[in-house]
Amino acid sequence: MKKYIKNLIRLVNYERDAEIELMRFEIAHMSGQKREELGRAINKVKGKYIGEELGLKIVQFGRSEIIETEISVGDMVLVSTANPLSSDFTGTVTEKGARFIKVAFDKRIPRWVLKKKVRLDLYANDITFRRMEDNLKHLSLKGKNALEYILSERNPKKNRSTPYIDYIDESLNESQKSAIENALSCENFYLIHGPFGTGKTRTLVELISQETRQNHKVLATAESNAAVDNILERLMENKKLNLTRLGHPQRVSKHNITQTLAYKVENHKLNKKIKKIRKKIDNLIEKRSVHTKPTPQYRRGYGDYDILFNASKGKGGRGISPEKMKSMAQWIEYNQQVDELHDEIRRVENKMIRDIIETSDVILSTNSSAALESIARTKFDVAIIDEASQATIPSVLIPIAKAHRFILAGDHKQLPPTIISDKAGSLEKTLFEELIRLYPFKSQLLNVQYRMNSLLMKFPNAEFYNNNLKSDSSVDDITINDIINTDSEEEAMLFVDTSKLDSEGERHLKDSKSIINRLEADIAVKLADDYLNIGLEETDIGIISPYADQVKIIQDKTPVEVKTVDGFQGREKEIIIISTVRSNDGGNIGFLSDLRRLNVAITRAKRKLIIIGNINTLESNPTYSRLIDFARKNNVLVEI
Repeated sequence: MKKYIKNLIRLVNYERDAEIELMRFEIAHMSGQKREELGRAINKVKGKYIGEELGLKIVQFGRSEIIETEISVGDMVLVSTANPLSSDFTGTVTEKGARFIKVAFDKRIPRWVLKKKVRLDLYANDITFRRMEDNLKHLSLKGKNALEYILSERNPKKNRSTPYIDYIDESLNESQKSAIENALSCENFYLIHGPFGTGKTRTLVELISQETRQNHKVLATAESNAAVDNILERLMENKKLNLTRLGHPQRVSKHNITQTLAYKVENHKLNKKIKKIRKKIDNLIEKRSVHTKPTPQYRRGYGDYDILFNASKGKGGRGISPEKMKSMAQWIEYNQQVDELHDEIRRVENKMIRDIIETSDVILSTNSSAALESIARTKFDVAIIDEASQATIPSVLIPIAKAHRFILAGDHKQLPPTIISDKAGSLEKTLFEELIRLYPFKSQLLNVQYRMNSLLMKFPNAEFYNNNLKSDSSVDDITINDIINTDSEEEAMLFVDTSKLDSEGERHLKDSKSIINRLEADIAVKLADDYLNIGLEETDIGIISPYADQVKIIQDKTPVEVKTVDGFQGREKEIIIISTVRSNDGGNIGFLSDLRRLNVAITRAKRKLIIIGNINTLESNPTYSRLIDFARKNNVLVEI
């Protein structure tokens, strides 16, 4: 156990160093303009202070030129005027507009931020890594138990008898109900395997509600803020539940802001007391300001006690007049009162936080924020963790370590955690994946999908899920024809083969390891335009590519959403267009060979999936070869 934990700490540090090094290397070796082109910096913006929000200072940075950036709400940015690496002033993005970006700071705003044109850089945040390392170094018994299951040092207990369940959501299917029943009755852990479109979040929301009905205190977490917000929004429909969302309030969706701990503290009845104390502090600071502050040049070596003693005797000393000594003593006395009042504010704030946490039925946070001091002493009956197949073991251990039981939900057939460091590659192996491999009887597959046309489901179902999935009748036959008027009936799938076309194929842009294919980019844009022209909304269409540079060149040509495969995990669109990019004579498909990436890409579409690729290149891989055969047999392969 000690050896395993020590290795996890080593891997966490490798990954932290790699992430920070990548960011620092890029900032050091790339111009601000180049980083802005990549979407990771914003240059020549001026700051304007616009006030406080939930205890944070908000600055709006703007310019006349339009801002196009990958920097998103919730990201940390580094603010600088010259060399960014010589600055340590960071904040969190709260809002984005066409020509402005708002950033929240938890410290005083330096004057230069508001006076000069500044640069904002997307910044790596090592707080998450520090929390993982600290949790591993002080791992609780429950955290160690979780590791014992995968180290074969402990066997999971059998489930208790299932309690009677009066379902709130009466339309749940049998596999969803089975998952809830088993999760409620487990003694130690349970796994909910939720492939694409199978209602995983809906199942978790019902499970959380049922746990609270048994008077269980629930910690509900996920790897991303978006997933936590998704669960929170659905839970808010149950008016009986008292919910509290932890974490930076600016990383929470605006709709959920009233459920945040920061908002609840600000609106707590005891907050009136804090406002009164702050007025007293302002009063004392004003009185203190007319007296001499005992800086080293005035003290002449005297400590606070010496100054107070001499002043009480009406004495001066060491060239200090009795009046000056008395004035310094008066400053010290006022300052001591200010410090006492600040201590009183902290006590009241802690009381408010304790009161909010104790009266909450469900605490929601990211895995990382489950390490916050506000719940350090809270005992949870169960931790329910979404996106568990995208979270590293050190990450999921943070919430697991705080609860008597844990439930993991995810899909290990989709993308694993993103790991940058070559040395930390084994962090890709998740607790969810290990437990479902060792104890398949402790899991339930959600087997009805509600997302896509049954033709679109057939290939991923056979290739990745042993044909265990089925479509709900409500989506079986949905097509594009249901939402737009077209002259002909459209099939739900199309594979566009480019192998017969003369083109330059794949290539690298200068100074980049990524790959582009201009021919495929043009085809993807043309297809998207055609659908926009016959009435589809921009929000109905998504274009996916595994390569970041390909995403960038397509983004510049179309108003529809274009992202990498990783950026589309957990998402869906009416139409998905995939540019596979690879086109070479050697059959080299690079990291397309990670088949989990393929699974994610082809399961985002609801009514229409279009794959663009060179079949001569792609057929070198057995899975892609089977996909091409599937398209051929269903008469949806088109050579152009």
